[in-house]
Amino acid sequence: MLREIISEAVIALGRNRLRSALTMLGIVWGIVAVSILLSYGQGFRGVLLDCFEASGKSLIVAWPGQTSKQAGGQRAGRRIRLETADVELLRAEATLVRHASAESTRWVGVAYGTRVIQSPVRGIEPVYREIRNDNPREGRWITAEDLQDRRAVTVLGGRLAERLFGRRTAIGETVQIEGKRFTVIGVVDRKLSFGNYMGPEEESAYIPYTSAGDLWNNRYLTVIAIDPIASSMEERAIVQVRELLSRRHRFAPDDEQAVELFGKSEIRPIIDGISIGLQVLLTLIGTLTLAIGGVGVMNIMLVSVDERIREIGLRRALGARRWHVRVQMLAEALVITLAGGLLGLIVSPLVAWGAGTMPLMGPLFQDNSGKGDITLSISYSNVVVSMAILAIVGVAAGLVPAFRASRLDPSSALRWE
Repeated sequence: MLREIISEAVIALGRNRLRSALTMLGIVWGIVAVSILLSYGQGFRGVLLDCFEASGKSLIVAWPGQTSKQAGGQRAGRRIRLETADVELLRAEATLVRHASAESTRWVGVAYGTRVIQSPVRGIEPVYREIRNDNPREGRWITAEDLQDRRAVTVLGGRLAERLFGRRTAIGETVQIEGKRFTVIGVVDRKLSFGNYMGPEEESAYIPYTSAGDLWNNRYLTVIAIDPIASSMEERAIVQVRELLSRRHRFAPDDEQAVELFGKSEIRPIIDGISIGLQVLLTLIGTLTLAIGGVGVMNIMLVSVDERIREIGLRRALGARRWHVRVQMLAEALVITLAGGLLGLIVSPLVAWGAGTMPLMGPLFQDNSGKGDITLSISYSNVVVSMAILAIVGVAAGLVPAFRASRLDPSSALRWE
């Protein structure tokens, strides 16, 4: 019976092919709009998350502060200074911490020839690479031997290397930092990151922590960079780290101002809120666009009902029930809607391919590598959502004509001229 209903629906639509084709065109455009907008929303979210996770998927940064509570016989307002002993304590006793690195950073001049660029120079330990996802695209990273031997070596951020050397390779060249000569051993792959502190990573120079002591007094750390064992453990790791540091520095474990611990979990809800909100908005806009095509289907079906009043009356007189007529009208609306939708799903990837990439974060980070661009692609989830919306629109478009046709009086319909 279903096959017969669909066959009759196709025959009915074929009676006026041009009208049916134009109606389908509205559905095609609607489904393309839904698919492309959903794809853009997913791409936007993907770029935001990439920028969010570029500096470390679950980075925690410990900043020295001042006590706000009296504890351990000490008055409030006491300044807390972090030291390398604190890093060793975390490595030894913090079970929720995977890596911890000392960091001493200063904004100083990095010179090559006549070019001098004020940049953050970070004295760090080798494990800093795992914490901040700093992967050299050329050369190598700082090693334990560099740290132990206080070697005058440096790894440059991608943009800093470009500003100093242009398109030439920087490996093996010598730069001056605070008047001391450092050999460039690596260049960090360029990345777009929201997790910058003490200046952009792209414009930073990295040197062994021990070598930083030859340039400035690095007894006290600027920050401690921490990587918890898992993203889900970030908040618990923050509590554990503060408790361990409070014992060593004798401040209250709940004194958040003594040592300020900033985790990326505090930013994640903002990123999720922006991206999900945009996806919902774009889905709504696409749905409204598809609904306009649905209104076109409804109008055509109402015209079709008016043109087929006598036919409907004859079918009712021969024994067809109201639900038979309703199903027939709904089937016609769904056939034209689904046919247009399937055609739209075929066209959508072509439109996405033709659109190419769309710049988003590149201009913000002055990057033209394409890493911050949105690439449109029609995913399986986009197809499922689009077809679900399409089915709802098809049923809604056919309901009014279907009920109107089923409520026609057979005797009046047979006399219709």
